[in-house]
Amino acid sequence: MNRVTLIALQALVAIVSILIWYLLTTIPVDGKPLFPPFFFSTPLDVAERIVKWFSEGTIWRHLWITLAEAMLAFVLGSLGGVLVGFWFARQPRVAAVFDPYVKAVNALPRIVLAPIFTLWFGLGIWSKVALGVTLVFFIVFFNVYQGVKEVSPTVLANARMLGMNERQLMRHVYWPSALSWMFSSLHTSVGFAVVGAVVGEYLGSAAGLGYIILQAEMTFDIAGVFAGMFVLAAFVIVIDTMVTLVERRLLVWRPAAAETRA
Repeated sequence: MNRVTLIALQALVAIVSILIWYLLTTIPVDGKPLFPPFFFSTPLDVAERIVKWFSEGTIWRHLWITLAEAMLAFVLGSLGGVLVGFWFARQPRVAAVFDPYVKAVNALPRIVLAPIFTLWFGLGIWSKVALGVTLVFFIVFFNVYQGVKEVSPTVLANARMLGMNERQLMRHVYWPSALSWMFSSLHTSVGFAVVGAVVGEYLGSAAGLGYIILQAEMTFDIAGVFAGMFVLAAFVIVIDTMVTLVERRLLVWRPAAAETRA
């Protein structure tokens, strides 16, 4: 499937979904729509709200704050996950000692940590960053750890037979092996970084997309809630596209996956 066809099909899915939403919230059945606009809003109301936010410029400050929180959480969590994942994979004894503690911390509900981070770091940006880091770190950590562990023994033996030292093995064997796993986790981590920032804003803040959505919910402004979610979704897609561009640049050596036909 070529890129133009793919984009056309993706756009078609969005158009059909919005059209169904419009019909269900506007076309009366037995005197009233199947989905009452009070509870589900309408695509036109949501679009008007988004246009109003951007035309008046009220959204930009909130968008920038959420972007800063999400990007800091994404960078710090990813960097920590990569470094610790490599370290654990290359030090089996260390991994064995800390394994139960890593699993225990990963099992903690992040929503429970949010109030604690608020007490530690206040209502500013860093409590949201800390929450996002806890979400991103473990996703990247487990993928990088598994990626390094999945290095082909044959490739590793051949590399050592050719005289590679540990530094060369890290650069030419372990790192390329972990890259595919790492970028797979980064695509997931983008969304979780934003989730961490928005949930933190939702629980306590004076700005950000989470704050906007919370204020809309408190006034039963369903159009505002949906508008905030759509802006948030577009925001995540843009960041994920940037990760994809970096992935293509760093994994240019990787052969394209073969397509199978039924």
